[in-house]
Amino acid sequence: MDKSIIQLVDELPNDNITVKVLKALDFVAPGEWNNLLGFDNSIRAITGETDANVIQKIRDRATTLYNDSQQGYQAAIKLYQTIDKADMVMATAALASKVGEKIAFLSFLNNITPKADVTQTIDLVLKIAIEIIAFSKLNGIPQPNPQAFVNALGSHYQNESLMRMVALVCIDGILPLGPDFLGKIQAIITSADTSAITQNPLFSTVSSTLPGDNANDKLGFITQGFNSVQGWMGNLVTKTGVTPQSISSHLGNFIQFADDNLDFVAAFLDQTTNYYEHTGIQTVARHLILQAHTLVKAEIAAAPKPTHDTLASNASAANSDSDKYAVGQTIEVWDSEEEDWYRATIEKIAAQQFFVSYVGQGSSNDEWVDEEDIRIRDRNSIDENGYAIGQKVKVWDEDEEDWFSAIIGKAQGQQYFVQYVGYDSSYDEWVDLDEIS
Repeated sequence: MDKSIIQLVDELPNDNITVKVLKALDFVAPGEWNNLLGFDNSIRAITGETDANVIQKIRDRATTLYNDSQQGYQAAIKLYQTIDKADMVMATAALASKVGEKIAFLSFLNNITPKADVTQTIDLVLKIAIEIIAFSKLNGIPQPNPQAFVNALGSHYQNESLMRMVALVCIDGILPLGPDFLGKIQAIITSADTSAITQNPLFSTVSSTLPGDNANDKLGFITQGFNSVQGWMGNLVTKTGVTPQSISSHLGNFIQFADDNLDFVAAFLDQTTNYYEHTGIQTVARHLILQAHTLVKAEIAAAPKPTHDTLASNASAANSDSDKYAVGQTIEVWDSEEEDWYRATIEKIAAQQFFVSYVGQGSSNDEWVDEEDIRIRDRNSIDENGYAIGQKVKVWDEDEEDWFSAIIGKAQGQQYFVQYVGYDSSYDEWVDLDEIS
């Protein structure tokens, strides 16, 4: 069974070689990426929400959206995962080719592996193609659209999405192919012999996701994708002045390499990192959280507030808990004037009404009270604030300027998750300590 988006985000590593590489590339896009971990933490960071109830609603809605195949979120995740897994296989081939070039005794490897430049080129252009497809799925574009993608890349790509493209340029372009990587790639993909691409294992792996009815159509899309993006990549290099040496230097601050030959380093990084999957999961989570947040806030704004009349009506229709009370039992009774609970003893019970005498007070204060205004309080299980799971409380509603009966379902520090008596679960919410009694 595939992992949920919550599992994927919660399991992202805090510090491994992928994280080190992405941190090292901060000099190209300063401050764009931080390793945002944990789904609930991501909700807080992305939306600014602090209300535990709202965060839970966003989490639940995001899960529903992710499981909806029509939304394209799962498909995008699979694309990011697939391209990285296949990339590692190709990197092994590229590394073997480099070893064959450098060590005469192992030169036979050149006969069974593709030249590294060709391999790196295929890797890069297919990653661009996959990025365009994933972008289209995340943004509800029916057919992959390179032009829409490059427009967004130039104006809206930020955070982990931008860092993924920066890493693509640096790790899959400049480092292995040199400063003139764009010219090398253009020469390879426009050459007459296209079998190097169509027979490549990575092409075979992702071919079914590429638009087109045949290999030529798919190659056309790959070429179109690269052509649309190479202007942005060239501008990035010009604007930042990034070079193979500057990349290697910054990587050296985080990772110690045994061999400083840059093409070896590039193949090694391809083989040992999964920056596409890592940042891809973060990108999908951000899209999900923002969409879920918009929907949840709209629902909250449209939801009717509980009123005293509807509460009374729904409460009367709800199942009664009268059988848990008995004559002679000590309970607590809510005093709406004093806005506090007082200990009392049940003297009589009749039709969900309770005749009580207050502890320490004369019989002149004895009275009939409704079930809604009484509770049993187990002082052995209360927390430091005086409350316990399952305890009945009164919750203050600022809009209605009234108290409503509720049951505590969860506790988290100075907040309590309550379920209103007589209301369905859509009214459940987290409230602060100072809103309950």
